[in-house]
Amino acid sequence: MLYAIIGSDTADSLDKRLNARPAHMERLKALQADGRLVVAGPFPAIDSSNPGPAGFTGSLIVADFDSLDAAQAWADTDPYVIGGVYASVSVKPFKKVFPS
Repeated sequence: MLYAIIGSDTADSLDKRLNARPAHMERLKALQADGRLVVAGPFPAIDSSNPGPAGFTGSLIVADFDSLDAAQAWADTDPYVIGGVYASVSVKPFKKVFPS
């Protein structure tokens, strides 16, 4: 089943985000290689795809996991969680409707 993982950044998280990004990206690449990643990306803090020093306010990952517990366990061990980038993380079942 698909799960949406929504991380909300701490204030002034850009430096922490940049430090943890390589390890975070490796985990996402592993999901992609397994054919389990639907979409992933950050929420820019301003109306720009490249927000520069304004940074980001969080991230969205939609991926296939065996269960809610498995998705939560994956999210709990993300480098952005461990590195203090995220202030909170929400994991929810997700039903893809479009595109079909």
